[in-house]
Amino acid sequence: MKPGLYIVATPIGNLEDISNRSKETLKNVEIIICENPKHSLKLFTKLGIKKKLYSLHDHNENKIIQQIAKFADKKPIALISDAGSPLISDPGYKLLRQCIKENIFVTTVPGASSVISALQLSGLPVNDFVFVGFVPKSKKKLFDFLKPITNEQKTVVLFVSSHKIAQTLTAMSEMLPDRKISVC
Repeated sequence: MKPGLYIVATPIGNLEDISNRSKETLKNVEIIICENPKHSLKLFTKLGIKKKLYSLHDHNENKIIQQIAKFADKKPIALISDAGSPLISDPGYKLLRQCIKENIFVTTVPGASSVISALQLSGLPVNDFVFVGFVPKSKKKLFDFLKPITNEQKTVVLFVSSHKIAQTLTAMSEMLPDRKISVC
C-alpha cells in the first residue's frame, strides 16, 4: 500500500455492512487511528485484524498528529470513526489538514454514512439538504442553534444524542411547529 492517510468508513450497527475494500485497507495499513479502541475492537475481532490502535479525540488530536507525523509519509495509516464515515462530526480534521499541508497522500475508502442513511429513510426531500452537526447540550444554546433552521427551506439533518431526543423534539415543536421531521 502507498504510504499516507486512508480515511475508512466503518459499518453503522451491522458489522456485515463493511465493504471488501475497507476490510483490505484495514488489514494492510500499519496503524489505525480510531475514536474509541474498545468500540473498534469489536469490528477488528470480527475481521481478525490485530493492529496498533491510536485513540483520537478533540483533547489529544495535536498529540496524535505529532506522533503520526513521524511516519505518515512512510507508512499507510487508517483513520476510522466508531461508526460510519470519519470526520462527519467526528475528530480528525486537524490530522487531515496536517497531512494535506505536508503533502502526504490522502484518500478515502467510502462506505456507510449516517447522514445519507437518515436522508434515505426520512421520507423528506433529499435532493437538497443542509447538515448542521450535533445539537448543543444546554437548552439555551439549543434554541440559539435551532433559530437559523426556522427560515431554512431545505431538508435539515442534525445529530442528537439519545438522551437529548425528547428535549430537542420539544424545542423543535415550539420553534418549528409546522415543520415535517423524521427521527432516524
